[in-house]
Amino acid sequence: MESRLLGLGPLSHLVAEDSVTDILVNGDGSVWVDRGAGVVRCPESLDPGAARALAVRLAGQSGRRLDDAQPWVDGMLPGGFRLHAILPPLVTGGAHLSLRIPRVAPEGLDGLLALGMVPRHGQELLERILRARLSFLVVGGTGTGKTTLLGGLLAACPVADRIVIVEDVRELMPRHPHVVHLQGRSPNVEGSGGVTMVDLVRQALRMRPDRLIIGEVRGAEVRELLAALNTGHAGGGGTLHANAVTELPARLEALGALAGMTPQMVATQLLGGVHVVFGMVRRGRARLVSSIGVTGRGPDGGPEVTIAWDMTAGGEFRRGPAAETLEALIGDAR
Repeated sequence: MESRLLGLGPLSHLVAEDSVTDILVNGDGSVWVDRGAGVVRCPESLDPGAARALAVRLAGQSGRRLDDAQPWVDGMLPGGFRLHAILPPLVTGGAHLSLRIPRVAPEGLDGLLALGMVPRHGQELLERILRARLSFLVVGGTGTGKTTLLGGLLAACPVADRIVIVEDVRELMPRHPHVVHLQGRSPNVEGSGGVTMVDLVRQALRMRPDRLIIGEVRGAEVRELLAALNTGHAGGGGTLHANAVTELPARLEALGALAGMTPQMVATQLLGGVHVVFGMVRRGRARLVSSIGVTGRGPDGGPEVTIAWDMTAGGEFRRGPAAETLEALIGDAR
């Protein structure tokens, strides 16, 4: 009874499995989970009434509202679970729920090494990049470990650094002694009271960050982030969705258009503010840093990302064409 009223009800036993990172409930009541090797269907199912009741209850636990007037919610549950739920008629069938369950909070670069995200040489390289205070972005697809890598990097930053993190919904929980979290807020049913990522980035810049971090860049806040990285906030960064490090310029150009930035403006800000790009991939159960790129000008004068190091099939890093450029950026940060 307590599980049904206060917890995740029929999903509680799935959360108890250490390997489960995502739980999905579709409108037909089917339940799907990801145990690290891809999404598979579970034998259980929820009827529409139970799914909606669960979604509404979890929304309340996250401090958000979910009803016909506010038919979607994005929030954080106790325990650090990320919740997304959406109701009909925006979706077909019954309520849809998505739960993201963080299982790891790496203790710095040793934690990333233990997870197999980087080889030993890669760990040393990441440490030197952090010491050199190079600004960076982490790119990859959904579920490739972008947030895990970012959390490990932040945990490895000097203890004297004041890290200000801006997120739509809080997911990053780096093990660092001086972290300030800013979280967005949806507008109420009257359309007022909303706090956007753009608002939060502007506030964060007034809070004396040594490192400004945006958990996920996915909209107009890219303008504020790029501006911040070009005005003395070295060592900052964030994550965004892109299939490969070489696709970053085009992805930023698309996001910049949402903020009214021309391609030329994006190019100038990118080249001046972002130094390093980490690419993440998923291979079976493993999440890996597949490549490390360096920003620069291409043959046409526009921005491009060139590979400095990439991971071989055997799990080791090998030098790419921009390895010497990265060494020059790092300098004597050892």
